Amino acid sequence: MKKIILLCTMAALALSACQQGPVRYTQDSPEIDTVKKLMSNYNSKTFDTSMYTDTSKTFYNTSKNPMSASEAMDYHKQTDINYASRGFKNENQEYEMVLTDDGETWVNCWLEWNGTLAANNKEIDIPIHLTYQFVDGKIVREYGYWDASEIVMELQKIEVEAKMAEEEMEPMD
Repeated sequence: MKKIILLCTMAALALSACQQGPVRYTQDSPEIDTVKKLMSNYNSKTFDTSMYTDTSKTFYNTSKNPMSASEAMDYHKQTDINYASRGFKNENQEYEMVLTDDGETWVNCWLEWNGTLAANNKEIDIPIHLTYQFVDGKIVREYGYWDASEIVMELQKIEVEAKMAEEEMEPMD
């Protein structure tokens, strides 16, 4: 009888050890597919907010003053005037989905962005980190981090050069 109880106990332990909980980390999920579609939309200038909830909050290089999904799309449209072309490169893209200890679903991605300024055809490459929180398959929070200093300095330089050229063209009294 002791042997039967011992065998049943060992079998129960073996079965419980084989059962796995939810996937905590993956590089293949519907949420990752949503983020990849969002990147594709960005590259094609398709400003679609259907993958966001109505109350989503987007933070780019800040933790304050969030934008709604439509405000984030407007932000992209406004910055597009500076570029002859822009988009995420197809190589060196990394995506991961993580289920946190608190049960939150996040997708992180590391991408390379490339843009060519319209005013002087200068090409700029920037590494970007984006992270998205999902609830029920929709984005509720988005954070984006990148160093835009090269773009800002180049746009300031273009502005100064344009102003100097304008002043040179003004007739002297």
